[in-house]
Amino acid sequence: MARKIETDLRTFVKFWLVPLGIGIMIFVLYKALTGLIIIGISIFLALALKPLVRNVNSFFTKHFGKDKKHQTLSAVFAYLIVVLVIGAILAIVGPVVVNETAKFIQNFPQTFEKTFGGWDGINSFGRSIGIDNLQAELSNTINSLSNNLLGFVGTNFVSNISGVADVLMKIVLVLVLTLLFLLEGPEMLNSFWKSVSDGEEDKKPVQVAQRIISKMANVVSTYVSRQVIIAMIDGLASGLIVFCLSLFLGISSSLAIPMGMITMAFYLIPMFGQFIGGALVTVLLFFSNPVAALVFGIIYIIYAQIENNLISPKIQGSALNLRPVVILCAVTIGVYMFGLLGAIIAIPIAGCIRVLVEEYPNIKALRM
Repeated sequence: MARKIETDLRTFVKFWLVPLGIGIMIFVLYKALTGLIIIGISIFLALALKPLVRNVNSFFTKHFGKDKKHQTLSAVFAYLIVVLVIGAILAIVGPVVVNETAKFIQNFPQTFEKTFGGWDGINSFGRSIGIDNLQAELSNTINSLSNNLLGFVGTNFVSNISGVADVLMKIVLVLVLTLLFLLEGPEMLNSFWKSVSDGEEDKKPVQVAQRIISKMANVVSTYVSRQVIIAMIDGLASGLIVFCLSLFLGISSSLAIPMGMITMAFYLIPMFGQFIGGALVTVLLFFSNPVAALVFGIIYIIYAQIENNLISPKIQGSALNLRPVVILCAVTIGVYMFGLLGAIIAIPIAGCIRVLVEEYPNIKALRM
């Protein structure tokens, strides 16, 4: 039996406007995703620089007295310090990587002969594992890889130029926005809290929200600052190892500082950065001296165990209060969602989620 359903115009409009509005919002967010990510990265970096800004501001206050202008000067000085440090790392490490690679290519015949006994040694090893002409097999493999690489580079050269320009533009945007958030972020936040609390009789919701945001910001700044300290220790240790090896195995002592900078920079990538940095230094040392590379790899692995089990937990302490399985899950999700960037921000985000879980009873109480 057919039934007739009657509805008024207002209900009909609401029924269609709600899903339409949600659809439009999702579409707008999707289109603005890149911009939102850039803004998010800038806010993250501004929060990460917060402890440095605080220390610089304390220095100015101690030596020049308390002044409102010191906050702006502190933010600018902290920003310039970080930019100059990153520039110095790139300026020192870049030429070393290029020089060591060029030196390896130039000295490859002598290194190959000394390490493997030349092609006679390679062929002898091949016959021992059942390959009659290992030299020919390796040559064919190398030629095939070279041809594929040249074809890939030639095909993607034009598109890569536009890609590089796009990346550079995004980096400039992040740098500019980070400085602006450092300079204007605190005042903007104070104005926001003041505007939402003015005229409200019950200010408890604003106080809860302010406390949650403050805790989240503290999680990010604390994690990053302590991670930088551990990275500096890691870089110092790897540089010291390379310097000691230069005294006994004939590699240049000038490699100590660049190799330390490499491990320090990669350590900032959670979970896997230490392994990547150590492996890269080992490869670069192999270009100069295979024996030194092997010794460095062994010593660095031993040191990494000491650092991960003693030094890092001592410095990080209970700053985030996250279990290892939660950290690993967070990094895994971050890597698959946003790649390298996701790996870097995954742990602080997990710490912020922990803050929300801890504050949930207070949030729930506001509804009652």
